[in-house]
Amino acid sequence: MGTLYLVRHGQASFGAADYDQLSDLGRKQAVRLGEYWRERGMRFDAVITGTLKRHRQTWEGIAEGLGIGHEDVLPWPGLNEYDSEAIIATVHSGKLEKPDSPEMYRHHFRLLRDGLGAWMQGRTEPVGMPSYVDFLAGVTTALDHVRDKHHGAKVLVVSSGGPISTAVGHVLGTSPETTVELNLRIRNTAVTEFAFTPKRHMLLTYNTLPHLDGPAYEGWVTYS
Repeated sequence: MGTLYLVRHGQASFGAADYDQLSDLGRKQAVRLGEYWRERGMRFDAVITGTLKRHRQTWEGIAEGLGIGHEDVLPWPGLNEYDSEAIIATVHSGKLEKPDSPEMYRHHFRLLRDGLGAWMQGRTEPVGMPSYVDFLAGVTTALDHVRDKHHGAKVLVVSSGGPISTAVGHVLGTSPETTVELNLRIRNTAVTEFAFTPKRHMLLTYNTLPHLDGPAYEGWVTYS
């Protein structure tokens, strides 16, 4: 039996012109996760990442913390995140202002929750995005690849909250509404674990932050 570790990227640049960059804290979160694993003798037999910059940067930080090179990695576009702006545009006319207050952040995520639910149920077609059926297929083919090619191995996947929660929802058979709630609660550099055989994946843990446990990391837990 193998183990698949799915890691959400470190804190990105929410509200900035280019969200797809780790913040300074996001890089620290990634390096710390690698250090945590190095302290426990962790080594991975294979690494797969989405192709977004924040995925690559997170893996580079983890590799730095592990004390290994970061070149041997399989890029997998099906592990890329959905376009949140396109999702929100299906339920909100006009461009949202850049959030700069707790209420504006809450408003943003209320719209995102509504938009995700409509997309997953097939009621909307966000511009420039695949259908949810095709998005799901991008995630499940990655799971199939892990089962087919890495039986008995330790495999690391670095991706985003949408694909990771989609993988969990697929394995558990949850409703679209439950999958959305899983998505909106996943934290930066959180670790989700599956055990797997050639036939199936089984959830072991979800959304854990063992590397940030302790007073030294107070204030390091983020969601964006």
